Amino acid sequence: MKYRKVGKSGLKISEISLGSWLTSGGSVEDEIAKKFMEAALENGINFIDSAEIYARGGAEKVIADFLSDESYNRKDLVISSKVFWPMNENMNAWGLGRKNILNAIEGTLDRLNMDYIDIYFMHRYDYMTPLRETVEVLDEIIRDGKVRYWGTSVWTAAQLERANAIAKDIRAHKPIVEQPLYNMFVRHIELEIMPVAKTHGMGFTVWSPLAQGLLTGKYNEGIPEGSRADQSAFLKKNITEENIVKVKKLGDIAKSLDITMSQLALAWILRRPEISAAIIGATKPEHVIENVKASDVELSEDILTEIEKVLDNAPEWPLTYKPNYYYEDKMR
Repeated sequence: MKYRKVGKSGLKISEISLGSWLTSGGSVEDEIAKKFMEAALENGINFIDSAEIYARGGAEKVIADFLSDESYNRKDLVISSKVFWPMNENMNAWGLGRKNILNAIEGTLDRLNMDYIDIYFMHRYDYMTPLRETVEVLDEIIRDGKVRYWGTSVWTAAQLERANAIAKDIRAHKPIVEQPLYNMFVRHIELEIMPVAKTHGMGFTVWSPLAQGLLTGKYNEGIPEGSRADQSAFLKKNITEENIVKVKKLGDIAKSLDITMSQLALAWILRRPEISAAIIGATKPEHVIENVKASDVELSEDILTEIEKVLDNAPEWPLTYKPNYYYEDKMR
């Protein structure tokens, strides 16, 4: 396993990291989750990502139960959680206001049975709360030792700019990381979000790097009954004939390199130095063991060019909205 810094911070995390959003909180599922967490740590993963909304706190409790085993040292791990989505019917139990963040971090620490978490993500942008209020309370809980760093998730470039500007203005801790959706089929962050975050020293921990299983090749011959895609309208919408054709061609490229389709898709993400980690989900320990090997895969420029030809989906600026450097390049 290789490790990367999170932006310009001093924090280092494994290139392949583990998400806990598939944890459902049931007894059988909890035991399976512990097995793939064990496989993750044994194979070099040091970053486990969670959120209070995952299984309504159940994912955090499973992590706590797993780490209660004294063979694991909490100080060796990077643990994150998130706040934003409603946890109950109370009108103040959601969003990024001072009251909710202070209550939410206490709940997260209690469920995780920890004194602190390493990264606290703002799970979405809150249009109902002044951003300065959010930045101020995050700075407070960092200074109180409850959180080491904070980050954002699915924020726009403009929102990242504003958060960093406010933090600089009031001399508060700045966000060190953004957590967006990013994979071979969803590449919008390459245009504006990625360069803006990089300018401010932020890294990226991306979710759904395998497009919820589409980029594993598991749906090449159709959608199995009872599978995740069969139960998800969002995923089923993306399993188009065009995308399946692309996945099959990508699978041929992976085969020529003697790696799996999953490893190719993850290595493609890690081609970008802005990426700190790709966060994988898992339902079996074998998935973790296979995916961590992507950290050792380096794709040549020829292979990357071949992949781009297959994908044919690099994001482009609309002709009516090109950044200045576009015109400057054309004038040279």
